[in-house]
Amino acid sequence: MNDTTIVSEVVEIDAPQDFVWLVLVDYARYPEWNPYTVQVEASLEVGGRVVLHLPDPAKPGQTFETVEWMSVIDAPHHLQYNTGTEIPGIHAVRDQWVEDLGGGRSSYRTTDAFTGEIAQLVFDMQGAWVTAGFNATAH
Repeated sequence: MNDTTIVSEVVEIDAPQDFVWLVLVDYARYPEWNPYTVQVEASLEVGGRVVLHLPDPAKPGQTFETVEWMSVIDAPHHLQYNTGTEIPGIHAVRDQWVEDLGGGRSSYRTTDAFTGEIAQLVFDMQGAWVTAGFNATAH
């Protein structure tokens, strides 16, 4: 992590790790529960394209999309995708972690590390909004 890394709250979930993982990768059902990433077009394939549809903070009621690339699938524990070269001047790597707490419980957290020429600017402008979205997703 660096100074331009967004970190969500760690949320404990009264469900086993395998179940939480299955919810996390069931992209078709994101509109039912995820307030931050309201639609995802992706397959669980390293190197595969991940199209994320997010609510647009500048245009309430509308969404925008970002294209990222799947880089780690370590079921049922770790999922990672990144922006590759899609956005000039910035590279973002998002990690989502599902930890087994034992006793049929687990935890979830996510981070997004920004690097590149405009990383600090993007972090300063969007960091609070992204953090709130990550926390809403976790809860």
